[in-house]
Amino acid sequence: MRSTISRLSPTRCFGDSCGRSGADGMDGHALPALKAQSAPTAAAVPDLSGVWDGRARASDQRSDCSLGSTVPEGTILPDGTPAGKDYVSNFPVLNERALAFQKIFDEPLSPKYDCQPSTPPALEFDPFNMEIVQWPDRVLLRYEKDDQLRTVWLDGRQPTSRDYGIQGFSVGHYESNALLVETTHYVFDITGFDDYNGIPSSQQKKVTERYWRDGEQLKATVTVEDPLFLRKPTSYTMRWLPAPKGYKLTAFDCDPEAARLSTQFIPPRYK
Repeated sequence: MRSTISRLSPTRCFGDSCGRSGADGMDGHALPALKAQSAPTAAAVPDLSGVWDGRARASDQRSDCSLGSTVPEGTILPDGTPAGKDYVSNFPVLNERALAFQKIFDEPLSPKYDCQPSTPPALEFDPFNMEIVQWPDRVLLRYEKDDQLRTVWLDGRQPTSRDYGIQGFSVGHYESNALLVETTHYVFDITGFDDYNGIPSSQQKKVTERYWRDGEQLKATVTVEDPLFLRKPTSYTMRWLPAPKGYKLTAFDCDPEAARLSTQFIPPRYK
């Protein structure tokens, strides 16, 4: 039942402030022996490791904004700052191709009903916990949402034409006390930008992320570029709080049969 409920559409908002990648890199072909950038000193590497709470304690700060609209002055945005008088949530500026896809989109087409995982920016924004593990040559991002594991390579390797996947291929480095990540080589996904509003993403999608500590909070800015569907890049900032001590990520355990069963309650758009 948990899987079925998790596939129904919760309220999601976006705002300015508002592949299954394996950790071992064993993708079936030899990786080039590339040298990493000069190893950063321990002082230059921010401590982002740990389990981070993106559920009610963090996401309750997100629930008052709505897509493409103003929010009440003083509303606490996902980065923990209050909305100004003229704040407007940052809904993506879609081009005609994206609008056409959105217009004809039929909810049962969404691959989430067959347990296909979300991708950025939805993967980070949804109210679930995540874990960060920092190693010298890579950073692992584990998500309770959809049981996803992303690998951010720090050793200088670059993706090839064989590295396309649902979560793309991520490379990164540390800079100014933050982790910077660039992900490319996504595959086309009919709900790859937003799996609740029918916004697709293409193989041209590029996601740039910046993770940093703000006191006890973890913050991230996620910028999405996709020239096939977006008229201009769109950025979102979100935050996580430390998870309770000793918390372990729980399995999402999506059941495809149960997830698909929930579509029977969605009024059909086409016959």
